[in-house]
Amino acid sequence: MVEFGLWQAGLLTAVGIVAGFLNVMAGGGSLLTVPVLVFMGLPGPVANGTNRIAILAQNLTAITAFFRKGFSDFRLSLSLAACAIPGALAGALLGTGLDGAWFNRVLAIVMLGVMLVMQFDKGGTARPTDHLPSRAQLVKGHLLMVGVGFWGGFIQVGVGFIIMPILNRVMGLDLVRTNMHKVFIIAVYTVVALSVFAGRVEIMWLVGLALALGNAIGGYLGAHFTVTRGETLVRLILNLVLIAFIIKLLFTT
Repeated sequence: MVEFGLWQAGLLTAVGIVAGFLNVMAGGGSLLTVPVLVFMGLPGPVANGTNRIAILAQNLTAITAFFRKGFSDFRLSLSLAACAIPGALAGALLGTGLDGAWFNRVLAIVMLGVMLVMQFDKGGTARPTDHLPSRAQLVKGHLLMVGVGFWGGFIQVGVGFIIMPILNRVMGLDLVRTNMHKVFIIAVYTVVALSVFAGRVEIMWLVGLALALGNAIGGYLGAHFTVTRGETLVRLILNLVLIAFIIKLLFTT
């Protein structure tokens, strides 16, 4: 298993800060953290499970930050999260059985798909801050959360690019409340997914805690700041890194 020293802890914390910020603002942070864990020597399911420690820490701090800013609707957040739990349970059970080269291939394909979504997605739609979802919008949103939970439980990578269009475009929520609900939903189903992974594979808790420290900082910052014009440069650098990851995952063992 992976050697874990001071420099590895520092690297994971730094990567976690970037990942936590990206995850709260839009998504894509696990595109960095999971491959880094794999390249450090963790088997696929172990990396997949260990990453959940950081995801949980990041979203708990983001929930706190949103709450302190006056943004919370725990009733709706909890009902959406409850719909995601069955999917997360099924997805996590599937994710724990995906090992070795197959995990690397699936991860590479998912990363490639998310990159394409990032390129062609035009971002969130501006909504009135006082908009309340209609009954039909609520029903559609709750049903779609089952699929969100499954994907989040299975691999987590790119889940932000799935959940945000549901909250923003299907349910009609403004972008601040979209992120507010997103971090709560992910925090809840992550507890379920992490429990499944912990019961079926070896979780590297110290590695996960180092990553969690960075994700928590990044998540807190992401809940306070909006994406600036620098997003274009960030996406360019992220894409270059991801291309290198994909090549390695597909063509090396």
